[in-house]
Amino acid sequence: MSSWRNKPFIYQINTWVWLDTLSRRYGKPLTLDSIPDEPLNDLSKLGVHMVWLMGIWERGERTRANALKYKHEYRAVLPDLTDQDVIGSAYAVADYRVADALGGRTALSNLRQRLRQRGIRLMLDFVPNHVGMDHEWSKHPEYVITGTQEQRQARPDVFFKSKRYDGKDWIIARGRDPYFPGWSDTVQLNAYSPAVRKATVETLLDIAAQCDGVRCDMAMLMMNDIFANTWAGCTIGTRPENDYWLEIIPQVRAQHPDFLFIAEVYWDKEYDVIRQGFDYAYDKTLYDRIVAGDVQKLRAHLLADIQYQNHMIRFIENHDEPRAFARLGARKSIPAATLICTLPGAVLLHDGQLVGRTAKLPVQIKRQPDEILHPELTEYYRRLIYESLDSTYQDGQFYVFDIAPTSPEDHTNRNLLAYGWHDPTTKRYRLIVVNLTGTHAYGRIHLGHWNELSTQQRWKLFDVTDGSEYVRHGGELTADGLFIYLEPYESHIFRVEPDITYTPFVIQESTPA
Repeated sequence: MSSWRNKPFIYQINTWVWLDTLSRRYGKPLTLDSIPDEPLNDLSKLGVHMVWLMGIWERGERTRANALKYKHEYRAVLPDLTDQDVIGSAYAVADYRVADALGGRTALSNLRQRLRQRGIRLMLDFVPNHVGMDHEWSKHPEYVITGTQEQRQARPDVFFKSKRYDGKDWIIARGRDPYFPGWSDTVQLNAYSPAVRKATVETLLDIAAQCDGVRCDMAMLMMNDIFANTWAGCTIGTRPENDYWLEIIPQVRAQHPDFLFIAEVYWDKEYDVIRQGFDYAYDKTLYDRIVAGDVQKLRAHLLADIQYQNHMIRFIENHDEPRAFARLGARKSIPAATLICTLPGAVLLHDGQLVGRTAKLPVQIKRQPDEILHPELTEYYRRLIYESLDSTYQDGQFYVFDIAPTSPEDHTNRNLLAYGWHDPTTKRYRLIVVNLTGTHAYGRIHLGHWNELSTQQRWKLFDVTDGSEYVRHGGELTADGLFIYLEPYESHIFRVEPDITYTPFVIQESTPA
């Protein structure tokens, strides 16, 4: 990851939906090869470092036929849904080949070059746990988990009858995790299989030739212990000496040293996947605590070792979660966005998040509903991202501050989070204060960790969020603590700078007559 920033901003796009929306805007059908310059320039102006094009791989007819059975569910989001809107799940891949309807491999290559010209890299999907029912691997016993008629009768949600490569009937397993029924449009791959691991490396090498990074779906499912637990009682072969990712990632990196691996991961397995070679892991813990508004648990989470935090990818929405504007609401969305953009680690933004879309789209459809958009939210995100791209967040030192109550009777300080960045080289400071609760809060932030503040008599605190400016004495900041008051769901980002306009008054000695 030598050529990557410590804190990349990654922008997720549902590719089919994006192209459909752009086609309607420009009044003509668009593919990856015919996207106008304007949308790409907008991404560049926003300041994102990488675009994740979700769902570009070929989806099969069996996958689409399965999706058409659930049109009644999709209409909750898109009431005027038609059959043409249903394309099948992005995570039931029929072939790791850029869909012909999107323009194919050449169109993706051309788009990648146009993004690179704007300083933006490209990320694509990989689904290690399963393939779609149309995928060639689903027909061969060396790739999949087979079952018996008894297992099919006992678990019809997991085992089903299909056709083998030679046309014979057989019973195989659907892709699943251990806590849910099988995904009805998928076939489970055998993580222990040497053939699967070999084919995975070959597939990822081909993907790495087309992009700069990959987001690996449900990455923890392929770990030896989890896989063994999920498929206990099934014929899965001999447990390999190495975990899946310890075998896969080094082989890809040998040919593509800067290729980025991002893990969608849950169940407190973030540290494990990082140790196994991933550059970033989903920070679902942070997300859950933001949604819950549990400030003290959030603070404890942010006290983790900085090397660990640098490998987290922070988000408040993605295609698997409800839209932030819907789940958090208009007011809480602001401090939540402030948090994810100013903490250590990568940032994941989702197309539609910045305009306050509320409809969570099924990954089986290609069109989104018309919605009321919120330009004021967009403007806040633009200011926030611009600020967060400052080198202080890239090169500085991160610290979480204590917040004391302002009186023995007041405990609203527990509603507040305060943390900051200091770059000793540039002598830049950033102080971020967030109230994620619906209650006002008072506190004193002890900035004694930044002991250099005491060497300057007066400091300016410029608030990036609203343009306000405050002047405070260095002694107050480091000894007494900065007094702070925040309204419900309010947040501040302060640039802390010396007040160079201030000249201390010095009594001059009189000259003898």
